Amino acid sequence: MKTMKAALLAGVFTAPAMLAGLAAAPADAQELRVFVGGQQRPDVMRPLLDMYQEQNPGVTVELEVGGATSELQQQYLTTVLTSQDDAIDIFLIDVVRPAQYAAAGWAEPLDSYLGEQRDDVLAEYLPVYADADVVDGQVVALPAFADSMFLYYRADLLDKYGFEPPATWGELIEQAKAIQEGEGNDALQGLSYQGAAIEGANCTFLVPYWGAGGTLRNADGEVDIDEDAVMQAFEFLLSTIEEGVTKQNIAEVGTDDTRKEFQAGNVVFAINWGYAWNRFQNDDDSQVKGNVGVVPLPAFEGGQPATCIGGWQWAVSAFSSEKEAAYDLVRFLSGPTGSEHLAVNASNLPARPDMYEDPDVLEANPWFEFALPVVVTAQSRPQTPRYPEVSDTIRTNVNAVLAGIKSPEDAIAEIEAGLQRIMR
Repeated sequence: MKTMKAALLAGVFTAPAMLAGLAAAPADAQELRVFVGGQQRPDVMRPLLDMYQEQNPGVTVELEVGGATSELQQQYLTTVLTSQDDAIDIFLIDVVRPAQYAAAGWAEPLDSYLGEQRDDVLAEYLPVYADADVVDGQVVALPAFADSMFLYYRADLLDKYGFEPPATWGELIEQAKAIQEGEGNDALQGLSYQGAAIEGANCTFLVPYWGAGGTLRNADGEVDIDEDAVMQAFEFLLSTIEEGVTKQNIAEVGTDDTRKEFQAGNVVFAINWGYAWNRFQNDDDSQVKGNVGVVPLPAFEGGQPATCIGGWQWAVSAFSSEKEAAYDLVRFLSGPTGSEHLAVNASNLPARPDMYEDPDVLEANPWFEFALPVVVTAQSRPQTPRYPEVSDTIRTNVNAVLAGIKSPEDAIAEIEAGLQRIMR
């Protein structure tokens, strides 16, 4: 598209119709292409881009959609950006990716565009997200939306059996089993989470690992794996299978599988990200509409709850031929209008703290009132240019344990050896 546009402007095509079309187009017309993943609600993104076009008549914004998971998006963008293709101007990247994109030279540093407003702009966001987007002192992206894992539950079923939302993992298992037995429905799962070898499986493991007191680095920044905490995390996850609380093939379940199964009314408790709330409450095919509760994730008995931070960031391609215009669109998308639109229409948690007091946002998402403290205290996966290798090491081992093809002891050894090699 951009090549053809350049050819037209150079006068390669001289047919009268072509010339007439060029004469009618604004002299400063610009085309931008934005890439998002399939799970990031392109149906919600499109109206937001339309708003920008209405405010900037000389700009046309195309939306490209691809990849249902963070990994698939990453594979596609790696192909495009490794070839230095200018086909994409702006893209969403996972909160774990800025260091990688900075090291590869794929994301355009935004400092020169932000100018003297740099620090003031960063101060508009929750510190954990502003920090994630600054690599070696340079701003490589701006926050699109925040995210964190929460526990969704069937409020109607908990009410029916006289349960309050569980505060511990033990309570969750007990409640799930009681409801499954009481309902007598073999298709009803007690708990669903992400066991497939995808990015979500890292958080599936890290949440109970952190909750058991584990860390990945010590105070000196060295890799430090707590084997006891790893074993406790694996024992808990395996117990959900052994107790019949999760399905036997949980190792095949991805993020949106959990969402779809809960939405169909086939799950009592579900661990998922913020986007799920809007789908549960508003999708036409939702069988749980009006019967969904959401609370912070449980803790181990006597311990503190932990959750995994998520979220996505808007980045400008280092190979874009329209960097100034792309930056302007990123400022719009990451600003108050973009944040409110995504919160109201997609249940995306804002990366801007002021949005948690916005009446329209709270009307659409009443549960946001307790979400901010959870998001602020959520823990981050390792920030490293080699994060894809870290991710692969953890998620493949977690998946193998859940699939029953690797022992927890072997997984612990492989995770520790892998992280020692990658993060040294």
